[in-house]
Parts: sequence; C-alpha cells; structure tokens
Amino acid sequence: MLSRRGFLQHASCGLLSLGGGAATTIAQSATVHVFYHPVMLRHEPPSDHPESPTRLDAVMGTVRMLERQGRLSVATPRPATEDDILLVHTSEYVKKVRAEIAAGRRTLSTGDTELSSGSLTAALAAAGTVVSAVDAVMNGRTRTAFCAVRPPGHHASQSRGMGFCVFNNIAVGARHARRRHRVDRILIADWDVHHGNGTQEVFWSDGAVLFFDIHQHPWYPGTGNPDEKGDGKGRGLIVNNPFPAGAGRKEILGVFRDVLVPAADRFKPQLVMISAGFDSRAGDPLGRFTLTDQDFAELTDVVLGIARRHAGGRLVSVLEGGYSLEGLPLAVASHLARLSS
Repeated sequence: MLSRRGFLQHASCGLLSLGGGAATTIAQSATVHVFYHPVMLRHEPPSDHPESPTRLDAVMGTVRMLERQGRLSVATPRPATEDDILLVHTSEYVKKVRAEIAAGRRTLSTGDTELSSGSLTAALAAAGTVVSAVDAVMNGRTRTAFCAVRPPGHHASQSRGMGFCVFNNIAVGARHARRRHRVDRILIADWDVHHGNGTQEVFWSDGAVLFFDIHQHPWYPGTGNPDEKGDGKGRGLIVNNPFPAGAGRKEILGVFRDVLVPAADRFKPQLVMISAGFDSRAGDPLGRFTLTDQDFAELTDVVLGIARRHAGGRLVSVLEGGYSLEGLPLAVASHLARLSS
C-alpha cells in the first residue's frame, strides 16, 4: 500500500493546480458541547506537515467565537485510559506506540504517521475526548457533541496506525458506548475525503455498528470498494460509496439522503456518530471533492435527523481531516451551527 506521505508528495502538483480531568460543568442553555484539550497541540509533526497543530488552533478560533455568542459550551475531557484504548487496539500495538515514542522515533513503524515527544499524550487525549463526549451524550448532559481532536483516527486499525492516525478515536468512543452504556446499535457516518479503512476493519464483523463511508476513489488509502460489505454479524453493515475527483453536493448529499437514511431506518441506531473530515470541502489541499460549507450544513441535517428519529437526538461528531487553514474553520462553523439548532 502506498504511504500517505509519499502519495501526497506525488499528488501535490495536481492538487495545487486545483487551487486531563473530569468534564467541566456545562451551561444548560447551549445545545451543543465542544470537547477539547490543549495537550492535543503537543503532537508536533515537522513544520511542513499538513496535519499540524495550527489546524486545531483554527478550529478553536471558530469555537471560541461561537462560545462567546452563547451558541455552544466548551468542556474539558479526560484522557483515555489504557483500558479504553484496548477496547479497540491490541496490547502489542499499544506497547509499540509507547516504546517508539519513548525512543524518540520520528515516524510510527506501522505506517506513515509522524511522531514527536508529545504524540502519546495527544493521542490519549484525542481518544479520551470522544469517550468523554459519549458519556455526556448518553448521560443526558447534552444531546449533541463535537470533538475537536488531533491526531485524527479513522485510518488506525486494531494493530496498525497509519495515515496521520495513532489511535482510532471514534472506534474507541463507539466501543465505550457499548461497554459502559449498553448501546446495541451505533451508526458511524464518515464524510472525510479519504476512506476510513481503520474504522471499517475494526467493525468488519462486529454487528453492532453500521459504518457508512463516502470517499474519493482512486485515492489514499486505496480501500473502500462497494463490494466491501463486512462479514459474519457485520455482513451488510459496511456501506462504501466511492466517487471520482470532482464529486460534490449532488453525489454526496444524494447518497446520504437516498442510501444512508433508509439504511439507518432499517438499523435503528441508538447512538449516531460522525467521522467529520472536512478535507472533502472544495479547495482542500489533500482532496478533490467540491463540497461547500452549506453542503456540510445539509449533511449535518441529514445525520441529525437520523439521530432524532432513532436515537433520541444523541449525536457525537469527531474531527478527522481538513487541511485548509482557511476552509476548515468555515466548514466546522457551518457544522456546529446546525448541531446547535
């Protein structure tokens, strides 16, 4: 499989031409809670790397503005414990991550994920952010939550980090919902421009998760064909929707309405989660989809409608990709505006 770093370097010319503690008390007036911890900025790839701490700074600039307007509340999550991580990842892989970061390695040996001395702290915080958001939603403190996290997670499988990802944040949150809150059916909708191969692998034969993914194809990581449908108890619960470069509102909003909605009506999820990758926005340097900020608002409406119909409105959204420092905060603002409506 082509490394993500190598793939991005190969594709760059064409792309350019296209131009820790318990959660804080939260105000009851806000309808969406944003979970964030600044230790996630301690994951520091090289300065020219697209997955930089400035991404989260840009997102939180928008979040703080909306917070001042009283449209949301910001809460501090707890870091994930090793038990949380082991809900998804093998003990051998977790030991490898710890050892390689402690040894000062600059790249994770399992895949193209850059490392720094603060990467483990940041990765545990990212996974713990989703766990904290799930707790808040399932305990009724909020109905909707957004997890402002990095490093992202949807490329990480049980025993392999890759594609900028260390731990699979949304998968850890989903498994926590199963263990702690006895949730039997969870929907994960992934609108990142890259296929969520790690999430697909984790839940391939699980049976408790409906995984719905749109992605550019052919594109990194090269997985996500429509005939990849799951196996065993998970057979038919993996739903892949690949589209060529240039796809946008018509194709993507179309399958959310025409494919995801009826699939969710059959599955009847008790918790809805989003792998919210905003590199599917027009102009992102790492993707060639053409979604607009308004499109993200309408995608949010579709998924929120599913949550209200089947899950009592319970929805947890988790940041994945999005690498335009100008476009990312605008897309997040559009998403949060609908989550808080």
